[in-house]
Amino acid sequence: LFLKFVIDDKGKKLETTSSTGCPQNLVDSLTDDPSSWENSPLLSVKQITPGGLELLNRTALSMRDIVRKDGGDERLKHRVLASVFYESSTRTSCSFQCAMLRLGGRVVHVDAGKSGNTSHKKGESLSDTIKCLECYSDVTVLRHPVVGSVAAVIQKVTKPVINAGDGIGEHPTQALLDLFTIREELGLIGANGEDRVLNIVLLGDLKHGRTVHSLAKLLARSGMKVKLRYCAPPSLQMPQDVKDYVSQYDLVQEELSDLRSAVQDADVLYVTRVQRERFTFAEDYEKVKGLYVVDEKVMESSPSEMIVMHPLPRVDEIAEEVDSDPRAAYFRQMENGMFVRMAILSLVLGKP
Repeated sequence: LFLKFVIDDKGKKLETTSSTGCPQNLVDSLTDDPSSWENSPLLSVKQITPGGLELLNRTALSMRDIVRKDGGDERLKHRVLASVFYESSTRTSCSFQCAMLRLGGRVVHVDAGKSGNTSHKKGESLSDTIKCLECYSDVTVLRHPVVGSVAAVIQKVTKPVINAGDGIGEHPTQALLDLFTIREELGLIGANGEDRVLNIVLLGDLKHGRTVHSLAKLLARSGMKVKLRYCAPPSLQMPQDVKDYVSQYDLVQEELSDLRSAVQDADVLYVTRVQRERFTFAEDYEKVKGLYVVDEKVMESSPSEMIVMHPLPRVDEIAEEVDSDPRAAYFRQMENGMFVRMAILSLVLGKP
């Protein structure tokens, strides 16, 4: 599964940037030209140029206007989305389905996890499952627990596949909605904020968190001026390969263990849960759960303009008392997810 060289559907050998990386021919492939998105897979944030980000943000804003004015439109009428999830999901799965429905399309959802009812139980391979589903659909959204699984599938199919999370690897559409939210909340969309340096704190399980892996890379590629602060227990620090990738873009990266020190002069506090399902031994999870809790006391000592984000679900890392604080942006963040995914689907299916 984890090959440095893979064969595409036309027999062409593709070199990847690493054993589980993005095929080199996809790097920087999604630009400000809408045609570059049409029929393209979305595997990694490495595909998206700063111009591509601007196009996506503009399209997402237009989708928000359409939803708020008319509820949606019919540009994807008669198009079908295959939603295939081998891991549990609420927000990613539902927001993609709603995005497709609001644009007039239809959805076939497949619960392919342990409790699901697919031919995976009979031994069918992942690639065969997706090749089957693309016979019935126009685009596939795929989540799978194995890092590199989506990259392997993309080489064997002929229609677009969107990565909805591959184990602890990447979650590109989450990173895209996160960056959209940061710019929207801080008033940077359509504004002249090029000289502003943003202090962004990534907190919690940075080792297993595919959302922060993708977000750190996307922030580095975005052209924005950013200082990244990683705040995590020693056993859950940001992986070195992510830090090495970010360092190519000359972003300042800091590692701290004290939450109150980390949030000093922060613009964004991005919180992640400690992921119980990624631990082999329960006692290792018990040692680190609950080490960081964002509550009223933390918010009182935080900057008045700092926003709090979270990809959700949360367990106990953000107290519910914080929900009423206007700086709590995580539910607005989730709504933005539908607008951004509407934009992605419209671009990939050639109807922006």
